[in-house]
Parts: sequence; C-alpha cells; structure tokens
Amino acid sequence: MPHAPALLGFALVCLGLVLTPGPNMIYLISRSITQGPGAGIVSLGGVALGFVFYMLCAAFGITALLLAIPFAYDALRLAGAGYLLWLAWQAVKPGGRSPFEVRKLAIDSPRKLFAMGFVTNLLNPKIAMLYLALLPHFIHPSAGSVLTQSLVLGAIQIAISVSVNAMIALAAGSIALALAARPSWMLIQRWLMGTVLAGLAVRMAVEAKRV
Repeated sequence: MPHAPALLGFALVCLGLVLTPGPNMIYLISRSITQGPGAGIVSLGGVALGFVFYMLCAAFGITALLLAIPFAYDALRLAGAGYLLWLAWQAVKPGGRSPFEVRKLAIDSPRKLFAMGFVTNLLNPKIAMLYLALLPHFIHPSAGSVLTQSLVLGAIQIAISVSVNAMIALAAGSIALALAARPSWMLIQRWLMGTVLAGLAVRMAVEAKRV
C-alpha cells in the first residue's frame, strides 16, 4: 500500500486536474446542457471505462519500466512537472474560455453517448500524462509492490474523477447560468487552479531522487 502522504498528495493532484477544464469536462458539460443530465451520466460511464483502461495499462507498464530502466523515474518526474506547468499556463493565459460556454451537440443514442465518452477519454492527453508521468511520482518502492500501489492510486483517481464529473454533469445547466451572471468567479477559479498546479510542478521538479 502507498504511504498516507502519497495517497493524500495524489488525491489532491487528481482533484486539481479534474477541476481543470479539459476534453472530458467539456464533452460531459456539452452533453448535459444539450441532452439533459441523464445523457451526461451515460457519457460519464464511457469516460470511466477509459479510466480503467488507462489504469491497467499504466500499472503494468510502469511496473516494468521502473524495474528495467534506472533513470526512468527521474524522466517521468520531470515530464510530469513540465505538464503541470503547461496546465497552469492554460488555466491563466489571456483569452481562456470556460467549459460551460460550449456549443450544443446533436442528440445521440445512449450507446453512442457511452462510446463517445470512452473515445474522448482515450484521446485525452491530460489523462495519458496523469498516468504515465504523474502517477509514478507517488509510488515508493519501500511501500511494497509497485503494481499494487499503481492500482490503488489508479482507483483513487477514478473515484475522484467520476464523483466530481458526475456532480458537474448533473448541475451543468445551473452552473452555466450562475457563471454567466458572475464571470469574475471563473477568473478567480482559473488563477487559483493555475497557482496550485504551478506549485505542484515546482515541488515535483526539485524533489530529490528516491533511494
């Protein structure tokens, strides 16, 4: 099992990432606003399956990589720090757009909604980098099996992401109206998220290599 600080740190990173607008959030909100909260939840089912796919691939792949290549951890750590800085810039750059300002989509069947949610998540670079570059940062060989730690951390990410996205999908219409009336709230959220992500990136980049 991962150490408690690793579990908490990874949970905070996952929460920060799921609250940062990306393809999954934009797609789910679009579906909920266009076709109702039920369509958003069906789409979220496909997104969740994509998370499971990434978790299993990353868990077995990371285990093999860290055991085979001595400097693999440092490479992944620096890549993860760079990606967090990129996300921080995306959050605060001029001209940033709220995911609640999305155009309407065509009405689709539940089967297509599920499939599109799955494909959207598979093609989401934020999720790919989360598992390939950020997750290894929270794995400690001294805490036991790397594979077990990867699966536990992956399960935490899925639980947080599905829970938050479900709440967003169910409340998308109300949130969109509230933010339209108070645009300054979105600006504050963007800067707060950018600051948190940048801080995590710096901490990750300067951390000494584990022994």
